[in-house]
Amino acid sequence: MTATSTPDRRHWQHWQDSWDRQQEWYMPDREERFRVMVDTVEAVTGRAPRVLDLACGTGSIAYRLLRRLPDAEVTAIDIDPLLLTIARGHFAGDERVSLVEADLTDTSWTERLPHRSYDAVVTATALHWLDTEPLARLYGDLARLLREGGVFLNADHMKDESAPRINAALLALHTRRQHEAREQGAADWAGWWREAALDPYLSRAAGERFALLGDPRQPRTAVERRDRPTTTRWHIDTLLAKGFSEARQVWCSASDALVAALR
Repeated sequence: MTATSTPDRRHWQHWQDSWDRQQEWYMPDREERFRVMVDTVEAVTGRAPRVLDLACGTGSIAYRLLRRLPDAEVTAIDIDPLLLTIARGHFAGDERVSLVEADLTDTSWTERLPHRSYDAVVTATALHWLDTEPLARLYGDLARLLREGGVFLNADHMKDESAPRINAALLALHTRRQHEAREQGAADWAGWWREAALDPYLSRAAGERFALLGDPRQPRTAVERRDRPTTTRWHIDTLLAKGFSEARQVWCSASDALVAALR
């Protein structure tokens, strides 16, 4: 690949696959949560839904959803310039996918969307970055954005604290397997960003990302305590309070859950 060449689809597929492997190091059951998510979209909305992929990253959910439901239409939205660059390359020429750059904490973010209503909204491993107040406000936005009978699905870090010994045992097993995978060369979060920043087709977007959202290549310092919800119960109760008619957990692991809410 020369400096003046244009990367082909294989280049962007490489980065899509690389992102998936890095995420799977943290979440080995990631494909299972995606399967249940797409199952629920199909069960509630049929085989040709209009879907909003919220905080889409590289488009991992959209990619899987369109493989299962090829007649679906997806709007994928994110704020990260580098991840959106990968998504644009990966979905180039696919008229079923619209990509939007927007900040979900901006109260006018829905004005950037190409549609005023969606059949389904999906998101994974993203909304835990939001504090309680903006997340609750976002849930209200989604209740207004979904058509009546539409479904919202959020797979993220949510705890069920009712069985601490079971949780601890599963966490210990996961941690041991992570160490084993790391010894075999698995990339972690910081390592993935270091590699991506070296790609000549991503370097500019990497600089924009680091200036906007911070540099994930650097060692993490002490994390400031934030007001961020951690339990499945909080998400279910807040969705109901913000206008959804019903909500429940449809999948879980020791540390994560997938919550579905019906408009």
